[in-house]
Amino acid sequence: MSELNLKSIAEDLIETFNEASLASIEIFKKGLNIKIKEDNSPVSNGDIKVNEIITEKIKLLTPSIPIISEETVNLNKKNQFKTFWLIDPIDGTKDYISGKDEYTINAALIINYEPALGLVSAPRKKKLFYSYGLGKSYLINGSKIEKLNCRKKTPKNEIIAVTSSSGPAQEILSVLKKNGMTSFKEMRSSYKFCVIANGEFDIYAAKERAYEWDYAAGHAVALHAGAVITTLENMPFKYGKPNYKNLSILIKRANNLSD
Repeated sequence: MSELNLKSIAEDLIETFNEASLASIEIFKKGLNIKIKEDNSPVSNGDIKVNEIITEKIKLLTPSIPIISEETVNLNKKNQFKTFWLIDPIDGTKDYISGKDEYTINAALIINYEPALGLVSAPRKKKLFYSYGLGKSYLINGSKIEKLNCRKKTPKNEIIAVTSSSGPAQEILSVLKKNGMTSFKEMRSSYKFCVIANGEFDIYAAKERAYEWDYAAGHAVALHAGAVITTLENMPFKYGKPNYKNLSILIKRANNLSD
């Protein structure tokens, strides 16, 4: 699939993501219907509606490419695809339910096990991130479109990490400190990938956790902005695993975080 195709697909999905973002807010205002899934995580009618909006559009754009969504996946069936879509309709559902503003809407196109295209919307922040190749990562912030390049926006003498919890495991703290971390902030959704792409944070590390749809879209945005992304063992971070489980991950805004 050529870059021109990817550009067209990404841009064709922007309006759909705006529609899904508005729907998530309107459904929240009207009152959510919440159920508990088998894994004890919550799902709302907002998740379901967003999934429906995004999935319908992707089927029109790429009818021959399989779609794997958190809300419809059969975890008992092994993934055998190397090119497929990953959708996380609402990442950070607990934050969405509680009215916080860091939940995100996500879709990524995986080609040959690597993220080739990604869109991440943060509806309450009125921001939409999208990418479709190296050097082709963007932020739509209100009426402005900004190109993302991971350029440092944190203070020159500080290296600020974003973490998945307020109390990271000692192993993760060790990795972050080894890379010069001076402070960290908790952020639970894929928004953390995007703030690294935008240079607002410097580094993120995590042990094996969550599923591929939680990472893929944000991974694409950060990678295409120039971030360095590997496992904690310094191996390539790939998608398309049979059980959809994530590997460990290390995301650095740059090899030299002081730059």
